[in-house]
Parts: sequence; C-alpha cells; structure tokens
Amino acid sequence: MHLIITEKHDAAKRISTILAGKKPKHERVGGVDTYSFDGVVVMGLSGHIVGLDFASEYNNWQKCDVVDLIRAEIVTKPTQKKIVSALRKLGKAADRVTIATDYDREGELIGVEALRIIQEVNRDVPVDRVRYSSITPKEIKETFSDPKKVDFSLASAGESRQVIDLIWGAALTRFVSLASGRLGKNFLSVGRVQSPTLALIVDRERKREAFVSKPYWELEAHFREGFVAHHAHGRFWSEEEVESVRAKLGERGVVKNVEVARRVERPPIPFNTTEFLRAASRIGITPANAMRIAESLYVNGFISYPRTDNTVYPEAMNAGEIISLFLKSEFSEDAEALLKTSLTPTRGKKETTDHPPIHPASLATRPKLKEDEWKIYELVVRRFFATFGGDAVWETLKLTIDIDREEFRARGARLIEPGWRWHYPYKQPEDRILPKLEVGEEVHLSKIEVLSKETQPPTRYGQGRLIKMMEELGLGTKSTRHETIGKLYSRGYVHGNPIQPTKTAISLIDSLQKYVKRITEPEMTRKLEEDMDLIAEGKISEEKVVEEARSLLESAFKDLTANKEKITEILREGLREDKILGRCPECGNNLTVRRSKRGGRFVGCTGYPDCTFSLPLPKTGQIIITDKKCEKHNLHNIKIINKTRNKRPWDLGCPQCNFEEWQKREEAK
Repeated sequence: MHLIITEKHDAAKRISTILAGKKPKHERVGGVDTYSFDGVVVMGLSGHIVGLDFASEYNNWQKCDVVDLIRAEIVTKPTQKKIVSALRKLGKAADRVTIATDYDREGELIGVEALRIIQEVNRDVPVDRVRYSSITPKEIKETFSDPKKVDFSLASAGESRQVIDLIWGAALTRFVSLASGRLGKNFLSVGRVQSPTLALIVDRERKREAFVSKPYWELEAHFREGFVAHHAHGRFWSEEEVESVRAKLGERGVVKNVEVARRVERPPIPFNTTEFLRAASRIGITPANAMRIAESLYVNGFISYPRTDNTVYPEAMNAGEIISLFLKSEFSEDAEALLKTSLTPTRGKKETTDHPPIHPASLATRPKLKEDEWKIYELVVRRFFATFGGDAVWETLKLTIDIDREEFRARGARLIEPGWRWHYPYKQPEDRILPKLEVGEEVHLSKIEVLSKETQPPTRYGQGRLIKMMEELGLGTKSTRHETIGKLYSRGYVHGNPIQPTKTAISLIDSLQKYVKRITEPEMTRKLEEDMDLIAEGKISEEKVVEEARSLLESAFKDLTANKEKITEILREGLREDKILGRCPECGNNLTVRRSKRGGRFVGCTGYPDCTFSLPLPKTGQIIITDKKCEKHNLHNIKIINKTRNKRPWDLGCPQCNFEEWQKREEAK
C-alpha cells in the first residue's frame, strides 16, 4: 500500500480526487478520514500532531525554579492521538510513504514528525517527498510523477524554532507572571518575537504621549475660476504673521508660471506574504483572517501557496495560460486586454526558489465563495493582472499665482493612461483638475481663508504596517508574523486598529527595557532567525543554535533575578492602572475592576466598605479599559475580548451607561 500524507484533511480529499481521476473511496481509520484508490491511501493530518513540552516535574509553576526550565528535559507528546494512532496503523501496512505536506520550514517539520511515527512501526519503509505550490490537477500530477527526497535540514530549522520558542516563552512568561502575581488564565506572556514586537507598539505610544502639539496656520486662496491655491510659505508659526499677509491681499492675482509635466507610476510588484497581508488590511481584512482565507483558497486550488517571500515570477510560469482562465468570467475585459500585450511582469527585490509569488491558480466564481473569500480571491487576481498591466501615466500641472507680491501655488493631476490601475482599482487617487491658464492671465479671488491647525503626534501602527516593520527588522517569519500580532490581542496587551497598547503592556515593556533590554530588541531575535536559515541550508547544526539560545537566556536571567523586586513593582503598578475606570460618583475614590468572593467581576469603589457603589460586568471575556471616556459619567469605556476564534471584540462602552440602559429595558418589560 502506498501511503500519502498531507498537512490537512481538505488537502487530502482534493489531492486524492485529482490523483484518482474519479471519486476515491472514503474510509475512516480509527475515527480519521482517509481516501483510497488503486492501492493508494491518502490521509490528512491536522498540522502538528505532536508537540514539545517539558517533562512533567516542571509543570508546577510554584514549585519549579524558573531558571531550571532553560536546561530542562524536553519531551515530545502526541497532541492528536486519533491521528497518531491511524498513522501507526496505516504506516505499518505501507510499502511506500510519500510526504505531501506544505513545502516550507513548518510543513517539512510536520511531515518529518509523521514520518518518525511511521518509522517506529515500519523502520525501513521507502519514503519520498512531493513539493507543490498550488493544488491544481496539472501541478499535482506533475509533482507526484517526479518525487524528491525529504529535506531533514529544513525540518531541523523548524524544530529548532519550536525548542527555542518553548524555552524562551515558558521561562520568561513564568518569571513575569510570578513577579506580577498574575497567574491562571490571564498570565502575562513573554516571547522571543512577541516582546520585541510589543516594544515597537509601546515605543510608538511613548512618542505619542511625549509629543507636544504646536499650533500653526495655513493660508488658502479660493478663486472664482474654480480652484484653490496655498501660500508658498506653507506653515506659519505665528498668527500675527499670517494675518498680516492676509491683510495686504487684494481681489486679483496674476499667473506667474505654468508647468505641465508627466509622472509615470510603475506597476506594483508581485504579492509575497507581507505585501499580500498589507493589501488585505487596506481593504478591511485583518492579517489573521486574510491568511486563514488564503489558506482555504489554496487548499481548494484557487490560488497558489500563500506563504512566500518571493516577489519574482519563475520563468517557467505560463502567465498567458493563467490569464486565459479568466476569458469567460467577470474579469474577461481585463484578461482580453492583457493577452494583447507582451506580458512582461514587474520584479521585486526578493527572489526565492521554494514558492512563486501569490497568484491565481484556477478560476473561481463569486457565487461559490463567501463574501470575504471573494474579496481575497479578487485581490489576488487583480494584483496578478496589475503586475503585467503597464505604467500608469499622469499629467501634472503646477500653477504659481502672484497676489500682491505674495506667492501662491496650486497643483493638479489627471490620469491620462490608466495602465495597471485599470486592473487594480484599490486606493485610487482622484484627479485634481485645474483650469487651463496662461502666464500673465488674471485670476479672481472669491475668498481668502486662514486655516488654524496643530502638529500631530506620530500615528499608531496599523496591522499591515506593523507586519512590514517586523519583516524589515527580522522579527518572525512570513508564516508567523500575523500569528504574533494575534497573540498580542488575545493576551490583552493591545486593542483597536491602529494598534494601541494597554497599561499592562506598557509596564511589561518598561520593566524589560529597564533591566534586560536585549529581550525587547530585534537584534537577538534576528540573529536566531538567520541561524535557523543556516540550519535549513545544512551549514550549522540545530544543537549549536539551541545551545546558543539557552546561553543568551541564562545571561538575561542574571539581570532579571537581580532586579526582581523592581520589576515586580513596575508590573503591579501597571496592572493596577489598567483596572482604573475613573472616579466614583458617590465618594470620589477610584472605580476599578474587582472580583467578588465567588469569582464574579464587577466595577467597585476603592472606598469600600465605606462606599458600596458598584456596576455589573460581563461574566466572560477579557476586559480592556480603553482611553476613550464617557462624556456623561467621565468613565473609561470598556472592550470585551473573547478568545473564540474570529469573534470580534465587544465594545461595551461606558459601564454606567450600559447598566442604565439595561435598567430601562428591564423596566419596559
């Protein structure tokens, strides 16, 4: 029997159908779905079916010394017992095994984990590996006809990440959780990639808080000819100065200069994972959801593998064949127009050989997909078209107007050759049309307007921008960056988009930066990522990289333990501030999130027992106190984060308003 192992059930089902050329036989082995035909059995895993953990004697947080975790024994434990059991049963009967998991560091490790389980019961079974970038009939048949060898070095790179992240995450998480006294479900987590990422967010927030706005003024001239010009001086830092300029302006101006030019916009580069997630974020789909949807589209054969660093299409890719798929679809006009061109694509700076940039693999129709699935599919299709679409050309016009010896400028632009923008209608800039005027021509003022403004603090990071920064700094990988951001939300360290840190997050980063700064900086994490790449290339051993990571962590713990009391003080102050909603309306003390003797949550007064003012809170979900305040009660608004996958945070708002509205509803009943 030939056993084929895929990463997930849906991939097994689709690949078996393609290889069989008909509907394969569906059987359940120990509660696990398999698909068989002509002596072949295809089964899907569920991602990692085994996990790494410490030996059981290290599980008690209170009794185990945190530092001991750095050198603790690490064991492998099944996480999907039914799948492991089915794998053993099928593997024992197999005379050939093909690993058909996703081809990347993580997928190679998942395949090797499965192979190790099979080799426990069938040591000498022949094994090979197939690598594909899209689950289409053509590519699956081609890749299965030319199998390769398993890449154990690539799997070792993935395994080293698991070991290092376990050691770092467990040791540092236990230290800060025990120091802060925040245990149980809401423990404080620290991670090798998570903490430098959170530091980026906190550092930006500090800059915002330290920013002091300065007032300035701008001068606008509105003309009856239908356009607006701005004073060439730009910002005036003195109101007296701008008013003195306005006072001497008459009712007419003279055109002093007309400058017509062309501006060329090159098409965008092909989608790698980072650029795809940024583009998805701009159309309102979070990176985590975008990746989940992209993976589903990939498994169903609609797009290529969505985890790639590549921004250069391979020479072997037949672009014309892919574009021709859309001739009888709602993209037919785009496809017809492109097929008349030379089909020369743009090229990005990153070129790899594992997977091509993300592109459409087969035709999907709008009715067959859910709304967000269609948005992502259309985004991928249109980006692919845009990379072949040719330059967009703008005609630009600059006018210089003299009004009583004061210079004003106006800029206009209109799109004269849409090029790639015709295929990619996202974030389209609007034409700014200026009238056709000649040098020396008079223009007539309708009004002069002084605009009063203030300088603005640096903006918070959106999720798309943060992923780009993580890539630039070497934090995480294309496959894990969106997951890291998701953890920051689920742990209650951040909320909103743009991303805002909580007081707890700020105190955590403050304490780490003050006493063990290297944990919050990207250099150490980037070095480990580079070492993992060297493992994948066979240039360095997994053992050496893990040992280096252990040594770095031991060095960090010397500083942590020496300053434990100070770190505890900073963390507990942050946790306390994160619970304050405002002043009690009855006694003026602080209102905070508190727990009853039975474990329930409520808003209570710190003046208790003298003051018994309280407000109810939901029983479940993580409470986030935002910086937005209720105008009526002057209390901070609350968000409730549910850890259920894809469930949006609940904006409860002001707890007192919420309670009063509930009372009204009850009275109405």
